[in-house]
Amino acid sequence: MLKVVKVKLYPDTQQQQSLAQAFGSCRWLWNYCLNLINQTYKETGKGLSGYEVKKIIPQLKKEYEWLTLTYSQCLQQVCLNLGVAFNNFFEKRAKYPRFKFKHGKQSIQYPQNVKVADNHLILPKIGEVSAIIHRPIEGKVKTVTISKNCSNQYFAAILLDDGKDKPLASKNGKSVGIDLGLTHFAVTSDGSKFDNPRILTKHEKNLKLRQQQLSRKQKGSNNRVKARKKVAIVHRKITNCREDFLHKLSRRIVNENQVIVVENLNVKGMMQNHKLAKSIHQVGWGMFCTMLKYKAEMSGKIYQEVDRFFPSSKTCHVCLNQVGSLPLNVRFWTCDNCQTRHDRDVNAAINLRDEGLRILTSQSPQVGKPAHGAGSSGTGDKACRPDVSRSKGGRKKSTTELSVGQEAYTLTVRSV
Repeated sequence: MLKVVKVKLYPDTQQQQSLAQAFGSCRWLWNYCLNLINQTYKETGKGLSGYEVKKIIPQLKKEYEWLTLTYSQCLQQVCLNLGVAFNNFFEKRAKYPRFKFKHGKQSIQYPQNVKVADNHLILPKIGEVSAIIHRPIEGKVKTVTISKNCSNQYFAAILLDDGKDKPLASKNGKSVGIDLGLTHFAVTSDGSKFDNPRILTKHEKNLKLRQQQLSRKQKGSNNRVKARKKVAIVHRKITNCREDFLHKLSRRIVNENQVIVVENLNVKGMMQNHKLAKSIHQVGWGMFCTMLKYKAEMSGKIYQEVDRFFPSSKTCHVCLNQVGSLPLNVRFWTCDNCQTRHDRDVNAAINLRDEGLRILTSQSPQVGKPAHGAGSSGTGDKACRPDVSRSKGGRKKSTTELSVGQEAYTLTVRSV
């Protein structure tokens, strides 16, 4: 099973210069190859694969001798990653590859020959770089990605293969439905409510001040560079606080439950509402669901999503009666059929749990016994609209699984 451990690096001044040179060489090679692919397509109507552009590296080293200062396999990996980026674009999993610039996040990838010690990493052509190894590195080291964020912090994402198989998932145990919101970040089917921390709102005043200071600095000056670092530090603080909250909550839910059911929200579409876009942006629903998914897979738990068109809020979980309309300002409502008074969010979470268990039972009835709530008939006839098509495409085997790659960027830091 593949795992990722992200550790913080503390390179000295000379190592920082070597890393900066490696970042620049890989960034230049990416832009050169991307431009070459674009020009080739315009002239011939055919593109180039990652393996084809990799063959031009020896010739480029003769023309640009400074490329020889960077580890050769890092340069080769740039071409292969560019090929994967185009592959993801053509299969509509990502946007068209873009050119990289030196003021953003920088990274290089070592496919092999990186050694991990107790308190440092040995990188080819860089040497021993001090690091804080906060958890044991057990297994075969596959690849190591060195990155530097806008706050001048260095990290190493170590991809490991521990040689173990993923634990088999079972439905036996406690099940929970989770309704995500803005007033309360998450409401579970057992009645627990977790408040929205509103991380961005707490740091908004400081961020506004730093951005105002940045806007007054002359472009190209050293003071502008210093001001940009201060803005990046505030963004990093916001990101760390948000990820700390999401990691702790997702870990708690995964540890306490066997089956986790959430709604498949259309976050991108909901962001079109200009009145709620800022609140939805800062809450981090997508990141939270990703954490739940990969943590559940690694722990042998089941993560299940229910269609976004399923009327979880408008359906009474007692008698399955559905009301015609339920505006957002109505937080409590009474069922006309059974006269049960419902908390809107708790009722939605219970319906999500029951529908998720019904889907699991219909998909694989032979695996385990139904968990709590599985005996209910559910509301499967209202689960989704048949006229809406769903894409079932996934990443090819040449790319890393989302649950693995995502952990690399969510263990410690992530851009806002």
